[in-house]
This record gives sequence, C-alpha cells and structure tokens, in this order.
Amino acid sequence: MPPACRVLVLNERDPLHPAAGGAEVHVSEICTRLASRGFEFTLAACSHSGAPAREIFHGLEIRRLGPLPLYYLRAAWLCARDTRRGNFDVVVEHLNKLPFLSPMVSAAPVVAVCHHLFGTSAFLQVAWPIAAGVVAAEKLIPTCYKRAAFVAVSESTREDLVARGIPRAQIRIVHNGIRPAKPGLDPPSRRGPRVAYLGRLEPYKRVDVMLAALATLVPRFPGLEVVIVGRGADRPRLEDAAQRLGIAERTRFCGFVSDSERDAILGRTRVCVCPSVKEGWGLTVIEANSAGVPVVASDAPGLRDAVRNGDTGFLVPEGDVAQFAQRIQRLLADDALVDRMSQAGLAWSQRFDWDNAAHAMAAVLDAAREPG
Repeated sequence: MPPACRVLVLNERDPLHPAAGGAEVHVSEICTRLASRGFEFTLAACSHSGAPAREIFHGLEIRRLGPLPLYYLRAAWLCARDTRRGNFDVVVEHLNKLPFLSPMVSAAPVVAVCHHLFGTSAFLQVAWPIAAGVVAAEKLIPTCYKRAAFVAVSESTREDLVARGIPRAQIRIVHNGIRPAKPGLDPPSRRGPRVAYLGRLEPYKRVDVMLAALATLVPRFPGLEVVIVGRGADRPRLEDAAQRLGIAERTRFCGFVSDSERDAILGRTRVCVCPSVKEGWGLTVIEANSAGVPVVASDAPGLRDAVRNGDTGFLVPEGDVAQFAQRIQRLLADDALVDRMSQAGLAWSQRFDWDNAAHAMAAVLDAAREPG
C-alpha cells in the first residue's frame, strides 16, 4: 500500500546529532507520530562523527549528506533531483539556521516550518562574515517562498514573518508540544534556593546575564545553588564567568541529561531562568512549567508567547541584570507567590501536546498536496 504522503525534510541536524536542539525535537516528535498514520519521511541532514550515512530512527529515514561545508549544496541537489523524479510529494524545510531556499529548486510543494529567524542576532552567534551571509539569505525569503505554505511555532515568529513581507494568510501557527516533566513531590515554596537554566549554551542565549544576576543575590541567599543543564559552544566562557563572579563553587554544569534526570533536577528547583535574546517558542520554559517551576525570562520574541507575565513567571527587559535579579529574588523570597505561579504554570503547560501538533501538521501537509 503506498504511503499517504512522501515527505522530504530539510534540517541541518538530525535528532541524534550531538548538538540537537528544539528544531530536532520537532522533527522527531512530528515525524514519529505521522509515520504511524501512513506518512513517509526522509530527513536530509549533515553528517556527524560516528553516524552512518543512512539510518532509520523511529520510522524516520535519515540521510546524512556529508560535512557542514558541503551539506547545503548537497541538500539542494537532492531536493532538485528527487522531487523531479517524483520521489517526494512535499518538501518540509525547517527555517532555523541558514535558509535552504528550497522553493527555487523543488518540483514539489514546499512547507516552511519557521522556528525563528536570526536577523541581526546572528552576529551574537557566529563570526560576522557568516552572520552577514545569514542576514542576506533571510532577506531573500519573501521572494523565494512566495508560493510556500508557512508554519510558525509562535505568534512572535508569525509577526516576524509578516514584518518581512510574508502574507499573514499564508502562515499557520502550530505550537510545539512538550515532553512533560514530573512535578516535584514538594511545592516550590518548600524547596531550597535552587535556580536552573535548561537549554543550549550559545552566546545568544545570554546565560551570562543569569549568572551576573545571581551573583548579586548570594548575600541574601547564602545557600543559593545554580544548575545549568545543556551543552554548547559557550560553556567554557560561562564557566570562566562563574569563576570571575565568585559563584563557581555553587554553580553546576550538568551537560546533556535524560528526561528522568531533568525531572529530578526540576523537582528540586524553585526558579528557572531563560535570558535568551530570541526564541522561536519557549520549549524549555513550558517544560519547566510542567514541573511546576515558575520562569523568569527575557521579554523577547518567542519567550513572550511562552511566559504569561505575572501568572506563570516574569518577563524582564532583555539583558537587564538588575531586573533579572529583582524578579528572581521575589520568587526566592515569596512562598505564596512561587506556589501560585507553580500551579498556573502546570495548568498552562497542559495546553501544549505533540499529538495535537502532529494532527495540525498533517492537515498542512495534506493541503500542500492539493492542486491549485
């Protein structure tokens, strides 16, 4: 029996890549669910050490096309060749790093899944010649994708696309789901002064802002504990920052952890912090809420959609160390407030489900195949 829909997925990393993040979680969760409904997915990704050129992962066929310098050209060639041969019905391109500009080469309809575009924040992440290339490539999106369907993971991402020239009617919002954490046995008010960060360790995530804010709170909370969960290129700089700020002995870098380890950490955490300058959504924010942990986050795209300010956590101006410190202090000091926000966060997190997201994506893929 032929598949309901044969889909080529373009995403730089596969879910098994050592630097996999939120976009790769999206690929894994959506494709796994829709594979059981007759969809057939092939992911074209770059290679990484020790990984085979082809692999099946929970119903998703992964094709690794070589090292990053060659990857985008090879992905374009694969897309052009195989869509012209009729091997795929739809191309799903994940817009979260360098645009593939797949509508220029694909003979099949394109669905662009947009987590977030970098814009000038790319200059915080990579060397300026590369960042300039990313910004220039993003400027081509309105022209190159004028016939593509768009899926935005948040209201902020949709507004960014509209501001760049994508018609609002062309964009559908499909919120990410979460892998719910297990709430701790004790309410946050009974936990010690532990503050945690979950996510990639990259310059644009601005974890250094959190460290600077927490360093000012040590005199009032001498038992303060800082837990940083995640991996990334910025870890050495952050370790140096913790040492310089005098909080290295109370700061623990955990690296990548399993879901059960994450749950154990969150079960003893009072406050989570997300100081990023930009997110597509706030996946780790909602995961923290699902464990009953309030969040203090930047009032930045994506995060302002994930945090209900004053209800499930606080939004503060991006990069404002004093404001981060003030809001974290309130949650560390006020038992009634932290427990109220904990309950609100639990309720809010239950709205975000991968089954619902997969159902919505199936409708988008089916619509993309319709003639005209």
